Amino acid sequence: MDLNTFKHIQNIMKDTALLLIDIQKGFDDIAYWGGNRNNPDAEQKAGQLLEFWRSHQMPVFHAKHNSTNPNSRLVAGQVGNEIQDVVKPVAGEPVFEKDVNSAFIGTNLRAELAAQGIKKLVVAGMTTNHCVSTTVRMAANFGFEVLLVADACATFDTVGYDGKKHSAEIIHEVALANLHQEFAKIVTLEEVLTSEKFL
Repeated sequence: MDLNTFKHIQNIMKDTALLLIDIQKGFDDIAYWGGNRNNPDAEQKAGQLLEFWRSHQMPVFHAKHNSTNPNSRLVAGQVGNEIQDVVKPVAGEPVFEKDVNSAFIGTNLRAELAAQGIKKLVVAGMTTNHCVSTTVRMAANFGFEVLLVADACATFDTVGYDGKKHSAEIIHEVALANLHQEFAKIVTLEEVLTSEKFL
């Protein structure tokens, strides 16, 4: 990429940060989370987003879930709590640790975004219908413009109140549909990497 293109991307995305939510090793235990998931390459695509952000020296933020359930794969201090290697934070990339669904609760994420003049968030992570959805909703309520990368998020089969199992793909699609246009613009990795298409 030539210098002019590099500077152009930096300019049009100067107030845009990448927020990666709960991409942790504990989610590799698919059986624990319901036995099936969608978007098996979501973490790799999140890694591509991260590589793009780093290559253009744009702000990156990570959220990590510290479960209060002692049986969870995401309990602090356990291997499953660690952020996956494909999106492992480096020096200068803040990690906001939480024990609820929203990355804004119990953290100073909102203040950090404001301090850096961030107005727009590009979001990816786990799981679509839980921490991703909750964080996106709060971000929108706080006035951030949110772009949620559909193919860099994933979830698992879910059993409903009536005992009926719902497939991960349906849960994912419905979660995105509920967020679309009201809380976020739903985009793809390809659209983000060709940034003019979605800005």
